Amino acid sequence: MSLTYRYQFENYDSPFWAFAIHDGHQVDAHLMPYINIADEERLREEDPYTAILAELPCNRFVSGTSRFQLDLNRKREDAIYLTPEQSWGMRVWRTDLPNELKDQLYAVYDGIYDEISQAIQRTIDRYGYFIMYDIHSYNMRRGGAETSLNNATDPQINIGTQHNHKKWRTLTDQVLEALQTGKDGQVYDVRENVKFKGGFLSAYLNDKFGDKGCIFSIEFRKDFMDEWTGEVFPQKLQEYKQLLLHSIGTLENYFAYER
Repeated sequence: MSLTYRYQFENYDSPFWAFAIHDGHQVDAHLMPYINIADEERLREEDPYTAILAELPCNRFVSGTSRFQLDLNRKREDAIYLTPEQSWGMRVWRTDLPNELKDQLYAVYDGIYDEISQAIQRTIDRYGYFIMYDIHSYNMRRGGAETSLNNATDPQINIGTQHNHKKWRTLTDQVLEALQTGKDGQVYDVRENVKFKGGFLSAYLNDKFGDKGCIFSIEFRKDFMDEWTGEVFPQKLQEYKQLLLHSIGTLENYFAYER
């Protein structure tokens, strides 16, 4: 048998990238007999609608396959959730996955990372740098659907920048500012490295390409949806997308001035 992992690259004439690597929900049919958790449990820990947020005027990478099949934001050895400690205490698989299936999944992981690296290298070769929006979302009501929101600890938007080179500090400040105010004057709670500081994808690409790239790991609080039912709130989702669209102009202005 051959496992399928669905993902898509979209290439534009741009030094900027938008990634939505946790948007997907699909699990290969050959793996479904091993899955131990319900669809709604998987959906709660995935990042639905982030592919919509990533519909920006730049290069894109979107995953259509669930992180519960293969998590591209983890180190290779952690990319398959083999123990509950790797997956929020949930036992993902009914029994141990056969080595043949695990080997296929790890081979897919290696192949996708090679493709990503090659795509980023082509961007650097053309523009001399790359900027990435690594778009995610996070749960704010883990205690249950009626859990009270804690604004002190849960910003609407968290920007993870831990792995970035210090040369991008000015750009980071400008992006933070751009995301704080909507075009209607609404102010958003945007903080840096509070909930999340950037995952393995960011660490890997920063280590590989150094100061040639800047990765903003953007975590949206799931107030654009009901994290327990999966219902989306289109107006809030659109607000967040407009913020990202606005911030692309900030990137363009920064590099126009720098050059």
